[in-house]
Amino acid sequence: MPIYEYECTECGRVDEIVQKVSDKPLTQCRHCSGGLRKLISQSAFHLKGGGWYADNYGNKSSTGSTVSKPAAASTTDTSSVKKSDS
Repeated sequence: MPIYEYECTECGRVDEIVQKVSDKPLTQCRHCSGGLRKLISQSAFHLKGGGWYADNYGNKSSTGSTVSKPAAASTTDTSSVKKSDS
């Protein structure tokens, strides 16, 4: 369920309320009985689980054997690079 922020127009308090999307917005402050206005806030989400990249989804073969990773690239040879006279 999403968390909504409401600000009281009388006392200025900001409260976070957990509500269903289908629930009607609150209209009265529970602290001073003043009017409330719904705030637009940054939404947050958290991705859980390893995901298919971390689970090696793309590297599985039909025979069950694992595919080896490519070898690391060799270092660049700098002996053939020309140096300019400045």
